[in-house]
Amino acid sequence: MALTRHCWKCGTVYELSGTPGRSETCMKCRSDLKVCLNCVSYDSRVAQQCRDRRADPVAEKGAANYCEYFEMIRREYQVPGTAFELSREAKAREDLKKLFGD
Repeated sequence: MALTRHCWKCGTVYELSGTPGRSETCMKCRSDLKVCLNCVSYDSRVAQQCRDRRADPVAEKGAANYCEYFEMIRREYQVPGTAFELSREAKAREDLKKLFGD
């Protein structure tokens, strides 16, 4: 599957050039697009869930914000409830099982 810029909630592909503005929403589910969950700096394992130390802390990661360091991430959309929610160890075990045909 190709890496795309898409809605963090439903997976609808964002096809416009440039970065979405604070008022832009997904055409399908109407969720905000300029959110921490769609940013290249978002990382749930670091302090404030952001790798960019210049950015101000944001309380709601799924709500539009004014972060000036926002850059929409390109990734493969994974449906919640599948491998997306598995821990790193569980995902590695699952990949090994697929590799060895177990």
